[in-house]
Amino acid sequence: MMKKILFALPMIACMCAANVARAGGWEYAGEHVRDGYYQDDGRRFIILIRGGMAHGIGKMKNDIGTLTSEYYYNPNDGAIVSAAYYDTCTTCGDFVYAGIADVGKLPIDKKFGETSFTGGMAIGWVLPITPHWRFQVDWDYISETEYNVSPLLDGSVPLTGGDVPNLSVNIRSGGVQSTVTTNVFSTMAIRDFYDGWEKPLRKLIPYAGFGLGYADTDTVLNLSDLYGDLSSSVDLQNFGEMDDYNILQFYTGKKSTSNLAGILTFGFSYGVSESFFIDCGFRFIYLPRIKYALNNVDGSRSRDWFHTEHIVYSNFLFGFRWEF
Repeated sequence: MMKKILFALPMIACMCAANVARAGGWEYAGEHVRDGYYQDDGRRFIILIRGGMAHGIGKMKNDIGTLTSEYYYNPNDGAIVSAAYYDTCTTCGDFVYAGIADVGKLPIDKKFGETSFTGGMAIGWVLPITPHWRFQVDWDYISETEYNVSPLLDGSVPLTGGDVPNLSVNIRSGGVQSTVTTNVFSTMAIRDFYDGWEKPLRKLIPYAGFGLGYADTDTVLNLSDLYGDLSSSVDLQNFGEMDDYNILQFYTGKKSTSNLAGILTFGFSYGVSESFFIDCGFRFIYLPRIKYALNNVDGSRSRDWFHTEHIVYSNFLFGFRWEF
């Protein structure tokens, strides 16, 4: 979808520029005499390119659901080990069956908070008669951002069905290396604050705006069973292969998430000429949710593992804007 939109943008820009040229709207609002008489109503065609830094924050939530793992208990020292460790242990003859624990009930404590590069472009129009307002169709690209944590899950859960009653186990489960990349397509309304009809030259012009859009986010998840508790789960056998130590090596998981995006922006521009402006500002993009998932070997099956919710990207951007 992104490739189609990017292919269409230059064509739209050319058609709009041609229409503006035919209308003769190349100066600020007013009456003019050149080869003939016409009145400029202030409408302009806009092209904007920009780049900068993006910092994303969000809260992590567990999507595993019910996922049981077996554990064994050493009555001599009170140690509790996973079934994967017990199966390969040569000195665990005194251990007894401790029961099963629901790993899916464990929380994710580390929040999402990462910085990456961002860039984008926009095409739009300064409105006729009301040149303080401009409307834009925007594309924002937030480059690959990492979320790496070990352990992913950490907490205490009760054991059930074992030979020793009323046992709980403190579980540290899984390690994660993951990335997220986001494209946002939006429609923006922006108000430039200045007196009169003509944008002043060589002065700062504050602006503020808002918009709504569509966000397409791709995540890549590499899950490792660092503590041996996930490998004994029957529910996960389709999402990896056992190595020589009976530890499940998970396949790389990929997931695409679509969201409605809310956007606020403010900043200032500086008019170098009547048609060229330097643009510097902030853009805040809100996304409800980004999902991470496991995949089987051919990608035909997936299982949600966790998600980031209430994500806010704070983007600092510097760019150039042309108004024809």
